[in-house]
Amino acid sequence: MPIMPTNVMLVRAPRRSAKAIAPVRTPAAESESPSLDAIDHALIEELQDNARISFAELARRVHLSKPAVMERVRRLESTGVILRYRTEVDPSKLGLTVRAFVKITVAGDRLANFARVARSVPEVVECHRVTGNESFLVQVVVRDMNHLETVIDALMPYLATNTSMVLNSPVQSARIPLPAPQPKRGTRR
Repeated sequence: MPIMPTNVMLVRAPRRSAKAIAPVRTPAAESESPSLDAIDHALIEELQDNARISFAELARRVHLSKPAVMERVRRLESTGVILRYRTEVDPSKLGLTVRAFVKITVAGDRLANFARVARSVPEVVECHRVTGNESFLVQVVVRDMNHLETVIDALMPYLATNTSMVLNSPVQSARIPLPAPQPKRGTRR
């Protein structure tokens, strides 16, 4: 059974603006959660389905004017709700047919260094600091078992690894589930 597409991402400029490629973060966006209404939710849902959708089509789907949609999307970008626009790639089509999760145990004084190492290994597609016995959970995509061994060897100086191979992925989504929209201030339910 072929490996299903994973969140291997190639960052691609949307038709709207090259500025949206990089994560948009501001100090305010880090500390507070912006108030999102039903229209914001509809915009986010549409953009999660197709980040290349034109503003005109987006406006048609959410029943707003194109300028209103453009302003709302820019606000979602500037407040850090929308971080960037991505293209999902099927790694098996690139010859990367093996996907694995590597659990890594790291001594406290080497935590920051491990994160730098993980960023430098191209086969690492995700790296998460986790609770429990291990320090990090790293997802890798590789060609074959020999390639996996090479990647694990590159991560080995960090005390211990424990690897789980992915057989298949019955639930896989790049979509973020949205909480219910918040009512506008000053309105009653």
